[in-house]
Amino acid sequence: MIKELSKCIREYKAASIKAPIYVSLEVVMECIIPFIIAQLVNEIKAGCSFSVIATYGLILLVMAAVSLVFGVMAGTAAATGSCGFAKNLRKDMFYKIQTYSFKNIDRFSTSSLVTRLTTDVMNVQMAYMMIIRIAIRCPLMLIFSFTMAFVMGGKMAWIFVILVPVLGVGLALIIRLTMPLFRKVFKKYDRLNNSIQENVKGIRVVKSYVREEYEKEKFGAAADDICQDFTRAEKILAFNNPLMQFCMYAVMIFVLSFGSYVIISSRGLDLDVGQFSALLTYSFQILSSLMMISMVFVMITMASESAKRIVEVLSEESTIKNSEHPVYEVRDGSIDFDKVNFKYSKNAEKMALANIDLHIKSGETIGVIGGTGSSKSSLIQLISRLYDVTEGCVKVGGRDVKEYDLETLRNQVSVVLQKNILFSGTIKENLRWGNKEATDEELIEACKLAQADEFIRQFPAGYDTHIEQGGTNVSGGQKQRLCIARALLKKPKILILDDSTSAVDTKTDALIRQSFREFIPETTKIIIAQRTSSVQDADRIIVMDGGTINAVGTHEELLKHNEIYREVYTSQNKAGDDDEK
Repeated sequence: MIKELSKCIREYKAASIKAPIYVSLEVVMECIIPFIIAQLVNEIKAGCSFSVIATYGLILLVMAAVSLVFGVMAGTAAATGSCGFAKNLRKDMFYKIQTYSFKNIDRFSTSSLVTRLTTDVMNVQMAYMMIIRIAIRCPLMLIFSFTMAFVMGGKMAWIFVILVPVLGVGLALIIRLTMPLFRKVFKKYDRLNNSIQENVKGIRVVKSYVREEYEKEKFGAAADDICQDFTRAEKILAFNNPLMQFCMYAVMIFVLSFGSYVIISSRGLDLDVGQFSALLTYSFQILSSLMMISMVFVMITMASESAKRIVEVLSEESTIKNSEHPVYEVRDGSIDFDKVNFKYSKNAEKMALANIDLHIKSGETIGVIGGTGSSKSSLIQLISRLYDVTEGCVKVGGRDVKEYDLETLRNQVSVVLQKNILFSGTIKENLRWGNKEATDEELIEACKLAQADEFIRQFPAGYDTHIEQGGTNVSGGQKQRLCIARALLKKPKILILDDSTSAVDTKTDALIRQSFREFIPETTKIIIAQRTSSVQDADRIIVMDGGTINAVGTHEELLKHNEIYREVYTSQNKAGDDDEK
């Protein structure tokens, strides 16, 4: 885990190394100052002149200034190193997520990835800053102060040796009890973020069904659950401060009472007033160091679980990778499914697709129809290699899709998915996702083919109209047409529409299909639809049922010989009802 995280330090190694060095110098200065003060007290007791006092004062002032400078430099270096480390962590995680296949993404929920990129990284950042500064400062301060306490106080310093194990045992118990609670909390954070994401994304549905109170109760329950776990953890952590205060006051009482008694009675412990004042200062330094160490342990306890969750993302390897010698050219838009079986998980009992044997010629228009859950979308996701087949082979342009460079394959297999996504920005910027080098003329041509040009020109800003996040300021049908235009700009050899004209009227749907026939005849077109009118003029129609191909044929052939297709057609067309009668 540490090895994986350390890779993210990179250009911030210098700052991460400077911080402990500056801290060490700061500690040295702070530990020498009480020793100088002790000498000054003894000089004053002996009746020294003002010049001696002034000399000591100047020395102490310079040492304090040097300590301050080193402290500022240490804080600056620690902040630079920790913030840079967090930046690289987020960057590496985000870049890693971009390489994931759909199967990898299925393993992590969106809300969990958001939590890992935000809350978990923040915890690790805080812990890292403490490690390179406070976790270096406190042990050094402890060691130096212990040494100086024995030098100045002699046998009296043994009080610290007695108290340190007491504190150590107390801290160990606190950490042992809080660690499982923090582990539970972060998992519940994922569920809380998932609730927020669902609510915000589906806010229109929530308001339409007047479910605000239900959502409030659901969110409140999740928030209360996290609050209870955090409260239990904080209650345990609260013992840290009283334990520390007890030890601190015990040392103060012992040093003040016994030290004063020794000085007054002159009991032969060779302890003068200067040494006594230094011993008091060192006792405070020792105890404050122990208190800071306890805080570091608490932060590391919280961050360790966050670190594990981050490393899970960084170490996850994509299930889909390029072959050693990938092919960088797709010959044509032909598609072959050779005895394909597919399931989403190795542990799945049933195949999502079974015994798929299908051959599509380049330039054909293929319709795909079937009931909900018939695996229509699963079928087309194998073509662009969003998932890999479990058994068998999928070929594009006569080659197994596994032989292609992924970027090359996906640029030639353009998919308009069922859930259309537009990003915040202008219409032009969204369209250029299909081809970042596309000219304005190419944008307009693609939009005309997708029947989007007309409504775009009705906007005051035309193609420079700003699209809100998620495309909330355009209708469902407009969003679908923009997504189709975006896909066309890739000029693919295969165009797949996954139920992506469901929100447009039948006339517009027909015009889109007419444009495809006239202007991109060489492109293989696969149209998944619920309406038979969207596929009835296709060269062939595939009827899916329960993850298998039930039938393949033209509209007329299926209407005569396939019961599933005829039933769908009849239910959607009054003319079909009249024919049956």
